[in-house]
Amino acid sequence: MDYVNAFWVGGLICALVQILMEKTKLMPGRIMVMLVCTGVILGALQIYQPFVEFAGAGASVPLLGFGNVLWKGVKEAVDKNGFLGVFMGGFTASAVGIAAALIFGYLASLIFQPKMKK
Repeated sequence: MDYVNAFWVGGLICALVQILMEKTKLMPGRIMVMLVCTGVILGALQIYQPFVEFAGAGASVPLLGFGNVLWKGVKEAVDKNGFLGVFMGGFTASAVGIAAALIFGYLASLIFQPKMKK
């Protein structure tokens, strides 16, 4: 049942974002920033963690989950280091995911020979 919940929750998030992209004039970059900020806000309100426990990867993989990871990292760093944790926590919490995205993106570009759009 975990796979089913992850599938329908992740699909619902993607469908809602697609509707937002189609029905508004917001640019995709702004929508992505809005999703990350929404994840941070929902994490700060302690609404997102029960959602992640229910949906698993369906809630933790989209950009909302990235915002939640940033929030958790900042919260832990502030508890440990005080005010300087505001600047350190997000980088520490998300470093592995960002590094993996860069490395695998680079490897994919070597394998598939990307071309510029015309």
